[in-house]
Amino acid sequence: MSIIGNIVQGATLVFQPFALTLIFVGVIVGITMGSLPGMTATMTVAVLVSFTFGMQPVEGMMLLLGIYGGALYAGSIPAILIRTPGTPSAAATVFDGFPLSERGQAGRAISIATVASFVGGAVSVVFLALFSPQIAAIALEFGSSEYFALAFFGLTIIASVSGDSLIKGFISGLLGMLLATVGLDPMLGFPRFSFGVEMLTSGIEFIAVMIGLFGIAEGLNRYQNGLDETSIEQNVSGVIPSVRDIRNISGVAVGSSVVGSFIGAIPGAGGDIASFVTYNEAKRWVEEKGPSFGDGNVHGVAAAESGNNASTGGALIPTLTLGIPGDSVTAILIGALMVHGIRPGPGLFQDEPALVYAIFVGFFVVYIFILVFGLVGAQYWARLIDFPSRYLWPVIFLLCVIGAYALRGNVFDVWVMLGAGVLGYAMRADNYPLAPMVLGLILGPIAESNLRRALAISDGSVVAVFTKPFTLFILLLALISLLLPVVRNNADHIRSLLRPDD
Repeated sequence: MSIIGNIVQGATLVFQPFALTLIFVGVIVGITMGSLPGMTATMTVAVLVSFTFGMQPVEGMMLLLGIYGGALYAGSIPAILIRTPGTPSAAATVFDGFPLSERGQAGRAISIATVASFVGGAVSVVFLALFSPQIAAIALEFGSSEYFALAFFGLTIIASVSGDSLIKGFISGLLGMLLATVGLDPMLGFPRFSFGVEMLTSGIEFIAVMIGLFGIAEGLNRYQNGLDETSIEQNVSGVIPSVRDIRNISGVAVGSSVVGSFIGAIPGAGGDIASFVTYNEAKRWVEEKGPSFGDGNVHGVAAAESGNNASTGGALIPTLTLGIPGDSVTAILIGALMVHGIRPGPGLFQDEPALVYAIFVGFFVVYIFILVFGLVGAQYWARLIDFPSRYLWPVIFLLCVIGAYALRGNVFDVWVMLGAGVLGYAMRADNYPLAPMVLGLILGPIAESNLRRALAISDGSVVAVFTKPFTLFILLLALISLLLPVVRNNADHIRSLLRPDD
């Protein structure tokens, strides 16, 4: 059967009343849970996957895909409103989304995030449907050295998100990497830096740290400055982005969607890396005509959200074609399919073409629902900050505690979250950026484990690790990423050296 015929067959399965209802329910549940700090897409899907076991495979996948897309999108809502990303992949949205909210443009920021999320999801579905075998073949070539290079490339973004002081940015990033080393050694299995504390042997939960850094620290800062002084009336008169805004972000949204789709197709990369990489690339190449990046630039919101949501379709590429999960959520989706006797892999396209193309069509419908719900709900979500701050922030603190406890069901993560909040408050007081610390927490373990694994495979040969074509190419990109901010910050000095007579 032709591709068109398969798409029609898949659409026939999706556009059934029950399947559409499940998509609707999944998106609503995903948005609700994703907007709560700490309630990740992985957690929500894992909790609800058992409800799909009694359904038909297509129907169960529609529910789970709705939750998946809705939760990743909704992470931008608290990131914009209260500087606390609902999901880890929304951390980059904080950089420009929250400054827009502080200027009373929360409704505009959420609307732009919604449109960018739709573009990212839609583009990734197109990639998923048209280029799955090709992209999966490239991702299959990635070994430990390539994963190290990709993580190192992500860490070089620290240079771009360090603000005015590169030194403070690197210190913040190294602190995040240091915290990530606590727990069991990834290669040998021995405890590291646990100091005899049993709870530390399982490591420090980075989501708890992130909730504290962005949520508790921001709340403490608000209380220090006075709650009344920080209250800003939000402009929610228009939930539909202006034609000017859409035209303004269209280029960066599409470009970031393409990059995010490719990164998502690399198993294990996920929306965390995709959002930071696309944000960094937008910061490097987009011409600033308004606020600078980090001060409320709409391009920053669009880049982060389109890259983040594009990773979802990308993550499904190795999942469906190779049976290799693209991220933690798709690992759960593989389990859900296997319960129904369906094994993802190269034979899935021949054995279950209707299911495969139903997933393509259904995921596109998921993002249509997200677009509608996001734009309609923007005016209500933006008004959350209009609540009296003396009532709002205690509720936010409570949600942070609940979110931290819900991660693993223990009080230790709550203490970690509170400790990270105090640390983040102290760092902000001395103008240390928090974003590099998040990068170090997320990417540090990926870089360490894959570098050590690559060296073990090559019998300790550094040359053998770093001269692989893909590895070398990514490391060259990382070098450019590291040097470009330094060159830009010293452009006048370099120009004077090149033209001393001037």
